Amino acid sequence: MIQRKILGLGLIVALLSGLAIGPPVIAVELAEIQERGKLIVGVKDNLRPLAFYDERGNLQGLEIDLARKLAEMLLGSPEAVVFHPLTNRDRLEAVIEGRVDIAIAQVGFTESRARLVTFSPRYYLDGTALVTKIPGITKLTDLTGRRVGVLQDSTTIGILRSRLPGVQLVGVDSYQAALTLLATGEADAFAADATVLSGWVQQYPQYRLLPASLSAAALSVVMPKGVQYVDLHRRINQAIADLYESGWLQARAAHWGLPLN
Repeated sequence: MIQRKILGLGLIVALLSGLAIGPPVIAVELAEIQERGKLIVGVKDNLRPLAFYDERGNLQGLEIDLARKLAEMLLGSPEAVVFHPLTNRDRLEAVIEGRVDIAIAQVGFTESRARLVTFSPRYYLDGTALVTKIPGITKLTDLTGRRVGVLQDSTTIGILRSRLPGVQLVGVDSYQAALTLLATGEADAFAADATVLSGWVQQYPQYRLLPASLSAAALSVVMPKGVQYVDLHRRINQAIADLYESGWLQARAAHWGLPLN
């Protein structure tokens, strides 16, 4: 009876919200994943060096390595994994709706997100960084009075205004536009996530990352929320802790050219 009332309330809320109603989708528990024999992982597929396609069309990167390692630790084989590429806005929803078991897709922990999903301990500490090709810019104070490119409407804008109030911000609509901005000298540096910019300098070695970060964001494995998933939470959390303690995570981050932290 209680369950029927809850479902009825959900139906009313959905109708009032103008949402389409479909069959409920629920994430699976660890025992079902083990019975299936495959771990379905939501990932990015266009973010070097976290997760991207190589010349042969295979996914690779730090987050792909981690997904394979978790499959090995949970199911006994690094091949016991199915990758499901996600867009940024689908990363939490895919876990909540059960389209993937977990997501390893450059998701940073925030309090608001933690109300919807469960986060593992961090596997990498991302943050706002800057890239430049100007030899005279070697530290953050060298940017005073300089023009710094930033994506329009990004949270990086607030960080730059707080940490580097003396810079002139130049908005761009895409990373490609930012590259053009730097190439033409319309900006002296560009600010974005360190993971994004690490891939940038790997593709364009004339650029380099400045050594200091302006902020920190703990990248974590996203798991479904609920007491029924406690076994999955425990196993994933312990695996991340073990991989950090053994140095495996740090070694793979270094392998992919990510700044160590």
